[in-house]
Amino acid sequence: MSVQLPSVKTIWFYPNGTIKAIIAFISITLFSLFSLSPMDSLALFCTGALIAGGLFWFVCILGPAEQKGKRAVDLSGGSISAEKVQDNYKQYWSFFRRPKEIETAEKVPDFVDTFYNLVTDIYEWGWGQSFHFSPSIPGKSHRDATRIHEEMAVDLIDVKPGDRILDVGCGVGGPMRAIASHSRAKVVGITINEYQVNRARLHNKKAGLEDLCEVVCGNFLEMPFQDNSFDGAYSIEATCHAPQLEDVYAEIFRVLKPGSLYVSYEWVTTEKYRADNPEHVDIIQGIERGDALPGLRNYKDIAEMARKVGFEIVKERDLAKPPAQPWWTRLKMGRIAYWRNHILVTILSALGIAPKGTVDVHEMLFVTADHLTRGGETGIFTPMHMILCRKPE
Repeated sequence: MSVQLPSVKTIWFYPNGTIKAIIAFISITLFSLFSLSPMDSLALFCTGALIAGGLFWFVCILGPAEQKGKRAVDLSGGSISAEKVQDNYKQYWSFFRRPKEIETAEKVPDFVDTFYNLVTDIYEWGWGQSFHFSPSIPGKSHRDATRIHEEMAVDLIDVKPGDRILDVGCGVGGPMRAIASHSRAKVVGITINEYQVNRARLHNKKAGLEDLCEVVCGNFLEMPFQDNSFDGAYSIEATCHAPQLEDVYAEIFRVLKPGSLYVSYEWVTTEKYRADNPEHVDIIQGIERGDALPGLRNYKDIAEMARKVGFEIVKERDLAKPPAQPWWTRLKMGRIAYWRNHILVTILSALGIAPKGTVDVHEMLFVTADHLTRGGETGIFTPMHMILCRKPE
């Protein structure tokens, strides 16, 4: 009796997930033993067991950053159809060959939207649901350190349960959910990427936070909210995507109620950055290219732009400076995980499970991680320059 084994792709897409697919693979292998000699049967059994065990270990144990998050076999191009992912990746890089467009406000939203279509699944799979950094905390996991960093943001704007607050650039909503759970405020998040909106709503429902978390698809440079309609606002490493920071600050100022507070964690170059140092320039440009930034700002410019639109500055400091522990250690510690993930992404792409272009996107993010690490180690870059502002009464 001969048995035709299913294709690898069929196994990966077994209806009830990878674990059952592995069980199916073992069952088929065992069924095949009856038609072989004892030696061949032993060899086939050992081979099947090794493959099944390897798949289980590689995908289920070492796969996602969070067991309830995105799976490797579900990687996609967001709202971009699978056959167009590689073309969109090439278009993304072509943007940097036309530097004048980087400062053109009408071009940047589409550029940023394309970026997040390309990277959202990889971020969520390999990093988690909060697309930002946080200082390391001795004795705490990365997940706990991230949550504490997010809770600090809402504590700074002094909101009460039931207040309506704005998350400017919410991504898939990791910070939103932590902040809503911590403060019991009603959080409205806005993101330009429709795929992220759908992911955030799905996570909100799973977390049982639909009553506290609302997600809107829109451009934070032209927000669909009424004047004076929020009791507070925050942005965590998001406004760096604005071509002109004062434009997004002006929108936030408009929708805040008088007397309300706004806090932002900004990506900036520090006092150690030297524009005449080739290494410094290479690091900063690498961060800009790999993170869809129209241009990193200097830390000195942040408060000036906030004052320009009418804010009063309550507090300003770099949350990455000592005694805070380095934020970039997570990137360094993840190098082994990167290579493991890159092999898996390469295999999935070769099998047609992950879209063509996914390997290129994953490699781009690894190169960017190196630039970010160098930026942290040299002290010329920080992703958490905190500014706390108040809209006057």
